[in-house]
Amino acid sequence: MVARVTLEIALRKEFDYLIPPELEGRVEVGTRVKVPFGRRQVLGCVTGIAEQSEHETLKPIAKIIGAQSLVTPRVLELARWIAEYYCCAPEIALKSVLPDAVRKEQEGWRERLHVRLLPGGEGVEVLTKRQLEVYQVIEENRSLAMQELLKLTGTTAQTVRKLEDKGLVEIAPQISERDPYANEEIVPTQPLNLNAEQAKALKLINGKPGDFFLLHGVTGSGKTEVYLQAIAHALEQGKGAIVLVPEISLTPQTVERFKARFSTGPLKTLVAVLHSHLSAGERHDEWHKIRQGRAKIVIGARSAIFAPVEPLGLIIVDEEHEPSYKQEEAPRYHARDVAVVRGQREEATVVLGSATPSMESYYNAQRGRYQLLEMPSRADHKQMPLVRVQDMRTEKSKGDQGPPIFSQRLKEAIGNRLEQGEQTILFLNRRGFATSMQCPDCGYVAECPDCSLSLTYHRAEQFLRCHVCGNGAPAPRRCPSEGCGSPKIRFHGMGTEKVEDVLRKLFPDANVTRMDSDALKRKDDYRRILGDFRRGKIDILVGTQMIAKGLHFPRVTLVGIVYADTGLHLADFRAGERTFQLLTQVAGRAGRGEVEGEVVVQTFSPVHPAIQFSRRHDYEGFFEAEMEFREQLRYPPFTRAAMLTLRGRSEEKVSFSAEHVKKQIEPLCKSMDDLQISGPAPAPLLRAETFYRYQLMLRTGRMSELSRQLAGIATRLSFPDDVTLTIDIDPVNLG
Repeated sequence: MVARVTLEIALRKEFDYLIPPELEGRVEVGTRVKVPFGRRQVLGCVTGIAEQSEHETLKPIAKIIGAQSLVTPRVLELARWIAEYYCCAPEIALKSVLPDAVRKEQEGWRERLHVRLLPGGEGVEVLTKRQLEVYQVIEENRSLAMQELLKLTGTTAQTVRKLEDKGLVEIAPQISERDPYANEEIVPTQPLNLNAEQAKALKLINGKPGDFFLLHGVTGSGKTEVYLQAIAHALEQGKGAIVLVPEISLTPQTVERFKARFSTGPLKTLVAVLHSHLSAGERHDEWHKIRQGRAKIVIGARSAIFAPVEPLGLIIVDEEHEPSYKQEEAPRYHARDVAVVRGQREEATVVLGSATPSMESYYNAQRGRYQLLEMPSRADHKQMPLVRVQDMRTEKSKGDQGPPIFSQRLKEAIGNRLEQGEQTILFLNRRGFATSMQCPDCGYVAECPDCSLSLTYHRAEQFLRCHVCGNGAPAPRRCPSEGCGSPKIRFHGMGTEKVEDVLRKLFPDANVTRMDSDALKRKDDYRRILGDFRRGKIDILVGTQMIAKGLHFPRVTLVGIVYADTGLHLADFRAGERTFQLLTQVAGRAGRGEVEGEVVVQTFSPVHPAIQFSRRHDYEGFFEAEMEFREQLRYPPFTRAAMLTLRGRSEEKVSFSAEHVKKQIEPLCKSMDDLQISGPAPAPLLRAETFYRYQLMLRTGRMSELSRQLAGIATRLSFPDDVTLTIDIDPVNLG
């Protein structure tokens, strides 16, 4: 028998290896193997089995990695589709479906000493008092980890070894699983009564297996309870479920709710968690819980879509509009779209849930590709928060500092909530203290030497940092420009650090906490901060988009959007859509308890459609206005897009290469009459991490065909030294 193997080196082809007699019956599709390749041995995955090969002399497989096949045949086929559609090497796609911690040659299980009670108990009467106390603890537990025993009894390992010498206990290594949520107390919950909208949505989800639903429910409408009961239905059918969440910060609260629901009862199952904040060991153990069938529910970020759940009955993509579902490195897949393809192939129901669906998904629902489920009211008939738009052009400030950070309306609202013992969330999608440092005398601006971007000032560290490449330097006290040296150099703009600082001065008695990637230094910081906020230890929570969605805190009655225009005027056709989504989502954090919520939106563009429609919670109105603009310019969802980016350290070479690529693509316009080529043009951020970047955007209604054509063209192209081409199908970030 012959095994076709895809190696972990990018060669874009399979290699045939002989299955030696001692390994026959153990090698199957998905098995990880080690094989000879030239003078070395490399790891790979079996992607096919054949009776014979067209090659006469085959080398044998050296060894099998792991006790069972790690890639299921269906996930393997999904990886093949990803490679073809997203224009990447098959081996890169295959590597993406397995976590690094699982791909290693040596199994990553952790072994720890366990103490087990032996039957009989002869000789107990001669034990010392201390030995007897330890023995009784072991007798009560029957078996427990040595470390746990020593902690419980306050004794030493030597005392336990003496019990082993007397034949009373056995000390032996056992696999000890690493559970990232082992120390959390889970209180079991029962299904809640559904209102009419929730019940209708659940009935349709549980209807025909393999259907696709766009669940459009306003913030606070109870989508999570629908998810929970839909998963229960899948478990009753003997099937598992995958739940994708867009932000790591959403995971703790989500995991807690799912573990609480499925920790007891007839549908009891382990809930596995997969995301990048886990240690390598935790990822290893969580993944194997799934592969072994012990965890029927998986919750995680985008890569969790590849979890080896079998059989798979349900895929839920929560907040399906989120751009974080798109991977920015090869393979540049979109987890939402991969979820739909996997659902089609495995006849699993796919639910795309959002209060602000992407234009693409809502358009698909209108065309009948997805079934549209509407939940337009909040659960328990709670009112949507009152949204007030504050025109910051009318706000006056002291001196020449420009408009203040807080309008008078927002300051008064915060003070009122503090007096009433209620909580406030303040949102600003910018980190740091100030967005730039400038000299008023000579015009100097502190810029990153490697990127076309000004440096952001972080006051706590007294440091200037680039938010693209991470470069930076200590903040100067005088203008560093040659011949200037002015002490008047000052900082402009604002970030969350500055908002936090001003809040502490305005409300010195309030407990203010900041939540952004700068503030989250340790692994469990995000869980700790959200826990403190839930328990009422924090009065005002300031943060970036990680606090904008999915979080449920009933005591939050005020949300302040400090600066709503941050992403509104970017050179991206999705700028309005993203602003509308972000404002609607963050506004939805208010008024989830008994007290009606209030939202104050501070903006310099008060009449912009994204702000006006979000103020009225009017998704349909925004969708219609946005679609008119998209249709006129043939932007998605009326077409699909591919972004080709050339990058290199010489702008001249990059520009020349981009023109060369365009000439190679232009002949496709004859066979694909709807193909539209825009560019080449400098990227919105021309220089990033020392590389200049030029882009071409391609638009067509036949993306699968274009992907195949681009893959062929890319293999034939040659570029000057240091110039590379990347192909991004269905791009989300145009920067």
